[in-house]
This record gives sequence, structure tokens and C-alpha cells, in this order.
Amino acid sequence: MTSLGHSERFLAVGFLVFQLCATTVAQEQKTNLGTAIQSSPTSQTGAGTESAGVVAAKSGQADGTGNPRLGGRRPLYRLNRSDVLTLSFTLSPEFDQVLTIQPDGYVTLKDAAPVFAVGLTLEEFQQAVLRAYTGYLHNPQVAVALKDFEHPYFVAGGEVGKPGKYELRSETNIIEAVEIAGGLTHEAKHSQVLLFRHVSDDLVEAHVFDLKKMLHDKSLRETAEIRPGDLVFVPQNFISKIGPFLSRPSLSMYVDSTQF
Repeated sequence: MTSLGHSERFLAVGFLVFQLCATTVAQEQKTNLGTAIQSSPTSQTGAGTESAGVVAAKSGQADGTGNPRLGGRRPLYRLNRSDVLTLSFTLSPEFDQVLTIQPDGYVTLKDAAPVFAVGLTLEEFQQAVLRAYTGYLHNPQVAVALKDFEHPYFVAGGEVGKPGKYELRSETNIIEAVEIAGGLTHEAKHSQVLLFRHVSDDLVEAHVFDLKKMLHDKSLRETAEIRPGDLVFVPQNFISKIGPFLSRPSLSMYVDSTQF
């Protein structure tokens, strides 16, 4: 073998050892399962001041009033942009109308001021409509119905079998979400699965979950529930990243792939 070949192999092995050391240190410093690892603004319009407890009250989501699996009241839907509503006036049917929530969050009422609808429950929106018509109609009575809406969804990406956007039909945890998306690939780093969630329009929080440990311990108590709009991202493992730079026989001499 030429000196150039020896140099290339030496550099490759040195790079591998460095990465393994860095990985070991990072794992020792890793926070507990499910710990938030960052909260970063998605734009320069200013970081939101809302806490994570307000997340459930976002538009297009439930209001987080209880866990149905534990006997709590099922959450109420909150209106989102492009939702379609029908108004039926009991005493004034000529004011019956079909409304679509505009991109700015408002709906335009017939012969009344616009009403901001995004984030409201149907009951809250009904009260807002009644206030808008108070003084114009005598003792207004209106029924509100949700005619059409954007179905809740989550997005799965990275090292899953079928990355994409999936409809959120029922209560789903992060492990079930990964399975819905085709499961993990052989290149997945299932000990550090990321969950990204919008706290506000300008703020996103990220959590890391060790699915490998969850499945090994057969414990799902700390498994996160997926909420509408969540992004589940499975990163690539270390071996698959450096694989193209090393031959398989050489790689197997220095690394036990099962540890990843």
C-alpha cells in the first residue's frame, strides 16, 4: 500500500475516533428524557411571551381542558383560518350567512362590524357575533355551526419510512406517529428523536425523546402526545453519516454499530 493510502486511512481513523469521543461527551451531557433543548424564534418579529401552557389554546387545536383517557372532559376545538361557519338567526333568518375565516383571522358579518375569530371556541364566537349585532338587532339569537375546517395533522420527517404530512385522527403519541410514518429506517438515530412544536406564531420549542430507551424499558408513561401542527424529526445516526468515507471492513474493525 502506498504512503498516500496509509495517510488517508490514518486520517479516516483519526476522524472516526474524534467523532466517537465527541459523541460520548455529548451523551454524558444529554438532558433527561423529554427535556426541552431549545426555544427559538422563527422570525424577527419578536419572541412570544406565551408559556407552553397556552399552546393548547392555539387556533386549530384543542383547549387542553383534560385528558379523555384519564376521564377528563374532551377538549374543545378552536377556530383557525379558512374554517367555514354557518350562522342561523332564529328570529331574523334574513341574516343567515355562511362565513369563511379570512387569512387575517377576521370574518365579515352582514351589516355588522368584522369579528376576530381565530382561536375562539364556537361558544366564544357565538358570543362575539351576538355582541356585534347588539344594538342593530333586537334581542338577537343565533346558532353557530362549523361547516368545514382544516383537519388536524402532524408532519414526520428524517429517517422514517414514509416522510410526509399525516392526518391526526385521534390521540397519538410520538411512537405511534413514527409507526404511522412507516417506522424507523436502519439509519435512524432512535435515541434522539426530535419533536418541534409551535408555542406561538414566532416561537418554536423542541424536545428530544429516547425512543430506544422507551421501547427497551417497555415504558410509555413519558411518551409525548402529538398535537396538531407538530413536527417529528428522526435524525441520521453517526455511522450512516461517516459510512461514505470509510470502507465497511475498516469500519467494522473499530466500531460496534449496535451501540448507535
